[in-house]
Amino acid sequence: MTSVKSRSAKWQRRLIHPPRAVIDIGSNTVRLVLYEGTARSPETVWNEKVAARLGRDLSETGRIPEEAMDEALAALARYALIIRDRGIDDVQTVATAAARDAENGGEFLDLVAALGLSPRLLSGEEEACASAFGAIGAFPGAKGMIADLGGGSLELVSIGDGECHDAVSLPFGTLRLPAQRAAAGDFEQQVHDTLSGVGWASGHEGPLYMIGGTWRALAHYAMRECDYPLTDPHGFCLTVEEAQDLAGRLVDADPEKLMEISGISPMRAGYLPDAAALLKPLLAELKPESLVFSSWGIREGLLFSQLNDLTRSLDPLLAGVHAFAEPRDAPIVDATRIAGWTVDLASGGGKRNERLRLAAAQLALALQRVEPNLRSNHATEWALDKRWIDCTPRDRAMICAALLGSLGATEVPNRLRRLASDEDLREGLTWGLGYRLARRLGAGARVALASSRLRLKKKSLVLYMDESRAALATWPLTKDLEVLAEWLGRKPRIKIGKFDFSNELEEEEEED
Repeated sequence: MTSVKSRSAKWQRRLIHPPRAVIDIGSNTVRLVLYEGTARSPETVWNEKVAARLGRDLSETGRIPEEAMDEALAALARYALIIRDRGIDDVQTVATAAARDAENGGEFLDLVAALGLSPRLLSGEEEACASAFGAIGAFPGAKGMIADLGGGSLELVSIGDGECHDAVSLPFGTLRLPAQRAAAGDFEQQVHDTLSGVGWASGHEGPLYMIGGTWRALAHYAMRECDYPLTDPHGFCLTVEEAQDLAGRLVDADPEKLMEISGISPMRAGYLPDAAALLKPLLAELKPESLVFSSWGIREGLLFSQLNDLTRSLDPLLAGVHAFAEPRDAPIVDATRIAGWTVDLASGGGKRNERLRLAAAQLALALQRVEPNLRSNHATEWALDKRWIDCTPRDRAMICAALLGSLGATEVPNRLRRLASDEDLREGLTWGLGYRLARRLGAGARVALASSRLRLKKKSLVLYMDESRAALATWPLTKDLEVLAEWLGRKPRIKIGKFDFSNELEEEEEED
């Protein structure tokens, strides 16, 4: 019976949010990514690639090598079969710089089509805008410039107001950079000269959003250097000065040493010195306010660009948390009820904090479905290591504090103090202690919350309860109320009677 119910729920979610697939035929890698979950915050459920390096000889021969083509086609045949076996109808297959620039690119795409796929050759501008939409989707309200470094090209795009504006594709891909650096008498001057021809790019306002595996490898290097307390480079920021300093050290770095760093593959380790050589003049010419690294790029941008305006406007953090927690029997309706019941514990912070409170409430509900001995680890892993979209390091730390508070903690790991202020962390712990009390009230029963109200007053923390629920007002509920009241510097009080909880309770004089 349970398995039938579970299967039914899974297939219902599949009908509401059909799985999607993107096949990205790049100059460096050929990749298949399968997505499930909500359209606004898709979750990667399968991700594999083959480093066919289709564009490795473009600078010398102008063609895709036969062995690279064969390797790519073998991978694509596998991808086509996986997609058919998984029953996925929404499939986008795109090809970028290598297929676009190679003399035999058309021949290669004909062979791809013969596999039953429908490859779409992106122009340089289309490739740039697809990458830009990845950042637009990942960072709502983003205004600045995209720098997507691929194997065959560097895409620069101006973004703002949820749209792409100017875009250009430049021949500075990681596969081309070694030959360009070797041939140029002054490589930095070559980059400056090329960028000077892109008038809109110089001195562009806003951050530079860094997209591409090699840039993410640079972020991993920087994170290791500063002992950064998070593991995901998505959303990691650097000042221009910090980036210039890192680039100066990486230009002559030993790839063998770079491979020892978590998050840097052997392939990316080989590309990093050349990418660093490109970054120095790039920053000098563009003069961005800062650097922001994005794990969303062309593939997520292709998905985001298909969405209607209403879906684009949804909060990606809440959408992602919903998709993660709902299958764990933590529905958003219960999270909303708990967030409302504990609203007096919120000290403000506006819309940003309210969305964090709701996200943390739903994750706290899901956390209770985990075995008790695993909950503490899951609290930190879910908050700090899972890839949430539009969730800053400070946001993650507050969610983590809330999850730990929901387990009864009043202390947080020291690494959280590098991400958020003590005031923010205390706020998060307060939310969590409130969620714990809400859960304790009636073992998560909705009627218990509907028959009670929590009010924070100047001297006391008052729990109003309908007389029909009077039997709940004993230990361990009283203990959790005492802990929360002491944390807030208040006296705990329970008032039982006949109250109209559908309206605001009348204010009463506090007792000494």
